[in-house]
Amino acid sequence: MSGDGRDEIRARGMEVRRAVLGDAHVDRAIDRTTPFTEDFQDMITRYAWGEIWTRPGLDRRTRSCITLTALVASGREHELEMHVRAALRNGLTPDEIGEVLLHCAVYCGVPAANGAFAIAQRVLDGLDAGEAG
Repeated sequence: MSGDGRDEIRARGMEVRRAVLGDAHVDRAIDRTTPFTEDFQDMITRYAWGEIWTRPGLDRRTRSCITLTALVASGREHELEMHVRAALRNGLTPDEIGEVLLHCAVYCGVPAANGAFAIAQRVLDGLDAGEAG
């Protein structure tokens, strides 16, 4: 792919990444980028955000539900908090996030869902306390 095509995908990816994760999160990730991690940051911006999250087949709410489920199923708790915030930003309500996590309890296991509920509750408590996303 030409540099111009990659640049366009990267720009589209950065726009979606910021919309879903929030400017503060993305700015922190960019600020922490090192020569060692810059290729990874470029790849996720282009591929995950610029190609997958921009596809027309699913809306962002649905993508958030799938992402939450995948993170619970794979035990990726370090990413779950970020994507609970993203799900809220994408229009899911706390009750809908709870429904996703209940569904995960059946298909991913109660211990995984229990941990996910604790993480989601911390995010919601932070929002109630006025923390920035």
